[in-house]
Amino acid sequence: MDAELGSVTWPPAPIRTERLVLRASEGRDRAVFVELLASPEVHTYLGGPRDRGELERELPEVPEQRAGSFVAELDGEMIGCVLLRRATGHRRPAAAGKADLGYLFLPRAWGRGYATEACAAALDWLDGELPGEPVVLTTRSANVASMRLAEKLGFGEVERFEAWDAEQWLGLRPPVTSAA
Repeated sequence: MDAELGSVTWPPAPIRTERLVLRASEGRDRAVFVELLASPEVHTYLGGPRDRGELERELPEVPEQRAGSFVAELDGEMIGCVLLRRATGHRRPAAAGKADLGYLFLPRAWGRGYATEACAAALDWLDGELPGEPVVLTTRSANVASMRLAEKLGFGEVERFEAWDAEQWLGLRPPVTSAA
């Protein structure tokens, strides 16, 4: 499902928000990527965690070194990541080929608006790099926090569908057009 975004400038200069810094992944982030991917809490709605030992063996020294992969940092420490990819192999035709937004945050960072702040900044970056690009987001409809985040970011429901033994929600953020 993951594919390149196209001709974007990568890595960009770090993006500063009110509380966070979004930047490209570095070697010092590897342990947090392992923690995110092995966390049962983080993967409650994502099909379950991956095996920590397997991650330790297989994860590259610098994980997620791809255009559109941002580390979200708070006070110099990684607390999560925001991922923008081209949804080339998406299960739903309405999403295929569009930019796809995903994110993972450590449970200790939940409930403080960090994911919304980081995703909004990543979407602003995408709007500057690929003006007029529609973006999709897929989440389980049972994931109330993710549904709220999608609404705050301007995603509207396209459809609901069954996959991975649960109802999924597909949202679309229409292309942002600049007022000239």
